[in-house]
Amino acid sequence: MTRAGVVCAGNWIVDIVHTIDNWPQKSDLVRITAEAEGTGGGAANVLLALAAFRTGLPLQAMGLVGTDRHAETVLAAVRGAGADLSGLNRTDRAPTAHTHVMNLPGDSRTFFYHPGTNDLLSEQDLAVEAAATKGAAIFYLGYLNLLGRLDALDHGSTGAARVLARARAAGMVTAVDLVSTDRPEFRAAVEAALPETDYLFLNEVEAARATGLPCDPADPAALAAAATQLLARGVRRAVVLHSPALGLWCGADGTRLSLAPDPVAPEDIVSPVGAGDAFAAGCIYGIHEGWAPETCLRLGHRAAAAALKGATATEAIPPLSALL
Repeated sequence: MTRAGVVCAGNWIVDIVHTIDNWPQKSDLVRITAEAEGTGGGAANVLLALAAFRTGLPLQAMGLVGTDRHAETVLAAVRGAGADLSGLNRTDRAPTAHTHVMNLPGDSRTFFYHPGTNDLLSEQDLAVEAAATKGAAIFYLGYLNLLGRLDALDHGSTGAARVLARARAAGMVTAVDLVSTDRPEFRAAVEAALPETDYLFLNEVEAARATGLPCDPADPAALAAAATQLLARGVRRAVVLHSPALGLWCGADGTRLSLAPDPVAPEDIVSPVGAGDAFAAGCIYGIHEGWAPETCLRLGHRAAAAALKGATATEAIPPLSALL
């Protein structure tokens, strides 16, 4: 079978992005100067970024949402992207996951997250084999350590690791993304999934937590040391690290490549929400097309730069022709 397309499984979230002009002290009031609502989470952001490229790449959504207003927001976004949503299940046992994002332009963003249905997502909810039967080439799962049940350790394994094993057994290449959360089991949950991961995407914060090594975002050698450790612990094809200063590709075949992004003027940055996911989407598209690592990184950087110019994670990403 000639495979084509990407399955985007994992977190489906509605982001309510509040732009504020300063961060308050405890018990103080801060004014919200702008507000935007859109989909978020690894699966949603990568799928919608890939759809924004307008290449006709077949896309499948997979995960769990509720029966509430936020679920309708997610479903409308997937439909609008022209993606297959048959793998996006619904339940009335919890509300759709949502996040209040406090965005301080030029400084930082802070996330207040309600996990909702994401914490209920189980191995049985993910119809991996059905997606493979439809011909998908890549199975993306994100984010590890924000998947509730799938992150729970069970005799050294996790549900996420078993889902990835099923995807590989069904003939798909696996791509995995992490999240910058500080939970005691962070490293163990990541290590359980590494042997079933073909391509691992993460930033410098996640790399430090996954390895215990210092990861200066502007130091290629430090980031490469972390990537090398992750390869040694099981990543099959490549570790792709990204920071504001650079993208780094460390392949199991010995490839070591770092590439700095083109600068983005501070006044053009509306919000950094979703920039890392846009970077991953660009690289994943390149991987799907068989591009060289440098070309994958370059598209990843350009997609991330475009994402910075929108209030939500994917609204500002243009077609592939504009990025190239």
